[in-house]
Amino acid sequence: MPGRVFPAVRFRPGLLALIGCALLAWYLTVQLAVGMPPGPGAMGLGLAGFLAGWALMMTAMMLPSLAPLLSAYLRSIRAERSSRTRVIRTTALVVGYLLTWTGFGILAYAASVLGARLAADAPVAAAWIGAGLLAAAGIYQLTPLKNFCLRHCRSPVAFLLHVSSYRGAFRDLRVGLYHGLYCVGCCWGLMLVLITVGVMNLAWMAAIAAAVLLEKTWRHGIAFSRAIGAALIVFACFVPANPWLLPGLYMAPEMIM
Repeated sequence: MPGRVFPAVRFRPGLLALIGCALLAWYLTVQLAVGMPPGPGAMGLGLAGFLAGWALMMTAMMLPSLAPLLSAYLRSIRAERSSRTRVIRTTALVVGYLLTWTGFGILAYAASVLGARLAADAPVAAAWIGAGLLAAAGIYQLTPLKNFCLRHCRSPVAFLLHVSSYRGAFRDLRVGLYHGLYCVGCCWGLMLVLITVGVMNLAWMAAIAAAVLLEKTWRHGIAFSRAIGAALIVFACFVPANPWLLPGLYMAPEMIM
């Protein structure tokens, strides 16, 4: 059924490896963020460096929410006799998933650079635009498209039925890309929030990662998603009078100096 919640996750070796990768990515992300306070811009990096950092952040934030689907996928390929083959197929799925989010990082980079310029040249406009972006992200949480993408992410049965027809050497990579596209469709609004509050804002990163995990795995995830949307709309109302609430679009006086 489309709205069916993921079954309980069993901690197979592949899932333990996934969790280990996420924890390592969180550790490296924290190290990267040390001495780099949240602020506008792309962390002073070019596109290649930013994409590398973004891929690391997505590994930390998004891999935990992939665990239930991966658990179902591992059950679907357990007929593979070779453990090496299972590892390769699982890795290809995860790589495809992360490639989708890395591609989204190109848009994140452009938005971060534009946000920095806007914060420096037109701070008042930046606050209003930031409020509008927050409101847009909140409204999207309430739309049928968001609900459609979220239901896909929450339904392993429908997912596995669809990808069972995939064949060829790159089938598992395609599975990861396919699921990643739905995940981007589900979570792009929350990533937009991350850009407005500063790409390296660890507190917001953790909050958004937790929200994504609950949306996709909690039995009340759909209602929770709508609650997040309402909260973002309310939050947006406070931004024009308090532009510092969005460090990704706010140039603090000491930064200007």
